[in-house]
Amino acid sequence: MTRVPEIDPFHAITLSALAHRLAAEGRSVIHMEFGQPSTGAPREAIARAHHVLDTDPMGYWESQPLKERIARHYRAQYGVDVAPERIVLTCGASPALVLALSSCFAPGARVAVARPGYVAYRNTLRALHMEPVEIACGAAERFQLTAGAVAALEPAPEGLIVASPANPTGTILSGAALAAIVEVCRARSIRIVSDEIYHGLSFGEPARSVLEFDPEALVVNSFSKYFSMAPWRLGWLVAPEDRVAAARARMGNLFLTPPALSQHAGLVAFECREELEGHLAVYRRNRDLMLEALPGWGVRRIAPPDGAFYLWADIGHLTDDSLAFCEALLRETGVATAPGVDFDPVEGRRFMRFSFAVSTDRVEEAIRRMTPWFAARMEAGA
Repeated sequence: MTRVPEIDPFHAITLSALAHRLAAEGRSVIHMEFGQPSTGAPREAIARAHHVLDTDPMGYWESQPLKERIARHYRAQYGVDVAPERIVLTCGASPALVLALSSCFAPGARVAVARPGYVAYRNTLRALHMEPVEIACGAAERFQLTAGAVAALEPAPEGLIVASPANPTGTILSGAALAAIVEVCRARSIRIVSDEIYHGLSFGEPARSVLEFDPEALVVNSFSKYFSMAPWRLGWLVAPEDRVAAARARMGNLFLTPPALSQHAGLVAFECREELEGHLAVYRRNRDLMLEALPGWGVRRIAPPDGAFYLWADIGHLTDDSLAFCEALLRETGVATAPGVDFDPVEGRRFMRFSFAVSTDRVEEAIRRMTPWFAARMEAGA
């Protein structure tokens, strides 16, 4: 009998459930546990959704205009041509990841991932009966993959998941670093799946798409982060021509289509850049506030926060149990965060992740609450 694969829980979800219970009891809670913008969808996108609700009964549908608009985005943003037929609209990035992996790799396939990395990479691979091959990425590597680390894997894996900006670290691969990884993968016949869900959220040089260097790579993206549309569950997969049919077959059978209403709104969201860039300015301010506060808490070792809206912080001077640490922080201050063990099962006991995707006043209040709490922990440790 084939054994059903076991996957680890997503501890941040458990902590978030506790946070909501505390809020229901009347506690003031600040949510910094998820990478979920506190802003809503762009105003014009919401207006379009209201109009569609009033005039269109909708149904199962994949928007050709939206696929064409995404294709134009790749030409304008990255200078690459992507045929609309290669774009598969999905119910967010998570199904896009399932499509990418299941349409390219058979059960038992070895797929390399960075550690620390998004918990769902490891667990989705296991759920699909594939083997995650973790590559340790520490401060010396800016918590990111390197071409040398991929070249050193023996035997070569069938696949590699790349993320830039990355979760939980916010680190970005330079164009040269990404090109070098692509070259190693090409030489070793390693198929690349690139998670580009945080594109648009960069605080310096914009992130490069893997499609600039490897037109055969698969790209996962979503409206959840930059477009501030997480609850709308809309994303896409860019598949190479030889895997489009396989990806479409899986999308239709497993998920049917994305919500029709979300597709109408997503098309309009592409034209709301001024509003969306205003969100980025808020994240930049929030990032600066957190960077100012962390040294006073004894937290001086963090991943370079190049993009996204995360800070990956080493709290090893205070704990070797980040899950218990984050739960205590939540219960005693009302600030919900994510434990490092979600993202790194080896070193994550001494790390935590802060999301600063909330409003600036919430970040300021969180800092006011956490500053004396961390000070008390440091004093107790001393």
